[in-house]
Amino acid sequence: MIDTACILAKSFLAHAEHHTSLESTQTRARQLIESGDIQLPALIVADRQIAGRGRGSNRWWTGDGSLAFSLVIDPEHFGFPRKAVPRLSLAAGVAIVDSVASRLDGHPLGLHWPNDVYVGERKLAGILVEVLPGGQHIVGVGINTNNSVADAPPSLQPSIATLRDLTGRIHDHTELLLALMENLEAACVQLGQPLETLGERFDLLCSQRGEVLTVYQGSQSITGRCVGIAADGSLLLDAPEGRRSLQSGTLKQAGEW
Repeated sequence: MIDTACILAKSFLAHAEHHTSLESTQTRARQLIESGDIQLPALIVADRQIAGRGRGSNRWWTGDGSLAFSLVIDPEHFGFPRKAVPRLSLAAGVAIVDSVASRLDGHPLGLHWPNDVYVGERKLAGILVEVLPGGQHIVGVGINTNNSVADAPPSLQPSIATLRDLTGRIHDHTELLLALMENLEAACVQLGQPLETLGERFDLLCSQRGEVLTVYQGSQSITGRCVGIAADGSLLLDAPEGRRSLQSGTLKQAGEW
C-alpha cells in the first residue's frame, strides 16, 4: 500500500492520490487540471493502468507490481519554459537513475534517448511528457519495479527488465516514490539553471553512444552514429552529411552502415 500522507508530508507535493486501477494516470491528471480542483505540484499513482499511454500511439505495459504515476507541475514555478520539454523527459530519466541506482548496485543504468531508462540493453522505465493548454506539464512515468519479465507479453520479454527480477526482492513503493519526488524536484530546479548544470548528466548517462541509429521525423529519416546527448537534450548523430543535432523524433536502431 502506498502511503500518500507520508509522501505529502515529506516531499514538495501539494496533492497526492493513489488508485488501485485507472484508465491512465495521464488521463486522470488532465481531468483534474480541467476541473480546476487541484493544487500543484500533484502526484497521481496507480497500481494498474487499463490503457497506460506511451509516445504517439504506443501503450505502456503496466504489469502487476509495477509503478505508474504522473507528476503535474507548473514550469514557471521552477523557471523553465515550455520549449524545455525534450530536456524535461531526460531530466526525469536522470531522476529515475538516481532513485534506483542504490538498489541496482553493479547493474549499468543509462538514458535511452529520448525518453527511456535502460539497464544494460533492457528497458526499465519509460517517460511521457505532455504540455497542457494552460502551460502545466504532466510527467508520466512507468517503472518496472515489483513485476516480472515472465509475466510480460512474449513480444516484450526480450527487451525489458524489472527491479524485482534483477535484485530478487520486493521494493517498497512509498520509499521509492519519496526518493523519486526528491530527485524530480531537484531535476526541475536544475532545468531553470544554466544548461550545463544538468546537460552534462544527459551525455554521461547516454546508453546509445557508438550505435548507428535512425531517427524518423514524419516522412523523413536521419541515420548516423550516436556521439552523445547535448546539454539542450538533442541527440547528436554523425551522419554521412555531417553532425546532426535532433530535438525530437522516433528512434530505431539501424545496426552497421
